[in-house]
Formats: sequence, structure tokens, C-alpha cells
Amino acid sequence: MFPSTVRQSIARLPKRPSLAIIDDYLNTSESHFAHISPSSLQVTTYNDTITPINEAETARLVERLKPFEAISTMRERTAFSGSLLRSLPNLKLLLATGTQFETFDLAAAKELGITVVAAPGLGRTDELNDIGSRPNIKKGGVHPTTQHAWALIMALSRNVAADDAVLKTGTGWQTELAIGLTGLTIGVVGLGRLGAAVARIGHLAWGMKVLCWSENLTQEKASRMAVEAGLPPDTFHAVSKDHLFCNSDVVSLHYVLSDRSRGIVGAKELQHMKSSAMLINTSRGPLIDQAALLDSLERGAIRGAALDVFEIEPLPMYSPWRRTNYWGRDGRSRLITTPHMGYMDERLVNAWYAETAENIDRWLEGKEVLHRIA
Repeated sequence: MFPSTVRQSIARLPKRPSLAIIDDYLNTSESHFAHISPSSLQVTTYNDTITPINEAETARLVERLKPFEAISTMRERTAFSGSLLRSLPNLKLLLATGTQFETFDLAAAKELGITVVAAPGLGRTDELNDIGSRPNIKKGGVHPTTQHAWALIMALSRNVAADDAVLKTGTGWQTELAIGLTGLTIGVVGLGRLGAAVARIGHLAWGMKVLCWSENLTQEKASRMAVEAGLPPDTFHAVSKDHLFCNSDVVSLHYVLSDRSRGIVGAKELQHMKSSAMLINTSRGPLIDQAALLDSLERGAIRGAALDVFEIEPLPMYSPWRRTNYWGRDGRSRLITTPHMGYMDERLVNAWYAETAENIDRWLEGKEVLHRIA
């Protein structure tokens, strides 16, 4: 037991601030925060995600985060609603990564006096300005999600996952004839920077016809996006949603998730698709009615789907999307799944954590933080 004078001295010492690094599945952040002395900042890293799908999990998430003055997030793996922010009385600094913050209640953060800062990463910084003069669709062409979308399209059309599985299990040789993409039609749902980049690749590489749809898309805007992509203005065709789903051989989603766009691809859209068509989602899981898609694939109504995003992430073990030795057989459609890897590029994620660590240094030193958004 310390003497009373020692206890009084300890009590007068400034409290060491604490930082929670959450949802860092691969522990990528470790090297970026290694320089910070434990005496100046207590850092706790969580490699799992608590998804507040019920009251018990919500309470567990609050209990985990409540002690911390600063929290470093990874994209939108954890949503910071107003109710969650109001449950964290110690929170002073919320560090976000990426450029989309639809699941962060920035108004509530401002009201509560919580500073929110972004880490724009490689997709927004000057590091990409020297790549060359070829059009990059406002950096969408160099974004890793663009590459991942095409990796999924190619894997599905060329039977990569299915053929790999039968070779490794010794259960077969070739599974099915592959589909050539040359001259086919790609439908892009959401003609933003990523959608335009994906469309551009399809057109230039395989001469694909490009159909585009979003709620407020006009042909004038589609033509402008084509020109920005270094293509003739008549390359991107703005059409109705029904027309896109009826006539596309590949449908790729690049839409921002909101209350209005939730379930934007439902039973009707899936019924419109050709039996030979493929559906690709590297955007957000809830854009698709999951039950309707599951039913469509169970019936073999389309050739297949490739999903990088899901309603709940990480994907629960009980999810039907985790079934093995199942898809592509007995009349069912093919299915490729990846664990939300679209943006998990080594350079980009390390850039995010480097920028986050820089802001932590500035915060500890009493300097103004960078990229403040609230």
C-alpha cells in the first residue's frame, strides 16, 4: 500500500490517453504505431469485429470501446451511429479510413465534441499523380476495387475456382466450357469513378458494349464520364434499370449504399437477367436482396454470381454463402465468394494506417489534426 503522499502524487499525474485500433483483421497497423512509447499512449488492437446485430452484441461493443479516448477504425466495418457515439463518453478522436462515411453520424459527433478525421490513402493523395498521362477516371482506374471486380469477373467466366477445386480434390478435370467476354455486354449499376473504370476496362480489353444505370443518370452525364475516361462520348449508354438487367451478360454493382438503394437488386431484377449472365458485387452486400439472390442461384436461373460483400461481415459461419461442395452442381448456379477484399491492397491499407498514425502523433503533440471531416 502506497503512503498517502505517494497516492496523492500519483493522482496528480496526467492520465495516459488510450487508443483502440479496431477491426484490424490482419494486424496491419502494428508496425505503424510501434514508434509510440507506451508511456505516452496505451494502444489496444482488436483483430475481430463485434457486429451489433442484437442488444447483447451492441452492449458488448459499447463495453469494448467505452474506455478509450481515441478509436482507429477500418472503413465501415463498425458503424458509428449517433446512439453508439452517445454511449462512449470518453471518446475525443475518431480516426476513419477511406473516403466514404455514410455509416458515421458526423452530426452527432460534432454535437458531442468528437473530432473525426479521415485517412484518404493512396487513392486521393499526390503519390498517384506521377503514374502517367493515361486517364484514370478520377483515380478510379487505379483503385484496387477496380482490379478485384475484374478478378471476380474473370474467375467466374473462366471457371477458375471450380476447376481449381476439382483438381485439388481429385474429383475431376474440366468442369464446364468457359465464357469468352469479347463482344459481350457489361451492365454497370452506378456510374461513379469505380463503375466507369470497370466499364472502361471491359470496353478497351474485350470490346464490350457498356450499359449504365443509376437513379439520376442521364445520357449527358454518361457521355461526360466516357470522355473523362478517354473514350468516345457514345461509349457509355445510359438505359433503364430493366433494360440493363435484361440485356447485360455481366452486371457489376458500384452503387453507394443508402436507405433508398438498399435492395436495389431484388427478385424482379434477377428474373430479368439472362440465364447465361453473371452478377458481380464489390460494392455493398445490402444492395442485393440476399434471399432473392440465394433463390435465383439455387434454381440455376443465372450462370453465377461473385460476391465480395455481404449483409453481415465477417460472414457468420451459419451463412448459406459458406456452403461447400455445393454451388455449380445439380442445376445450381456457380458462386465465388471473397472476404471483402476489394480495397484490401497492401499499399492502400498501409497508407491508411500511416496517415492514421501521423494524426495520432499530432494529437498527442497538441497539433492540429489532418483531414478533419467533423
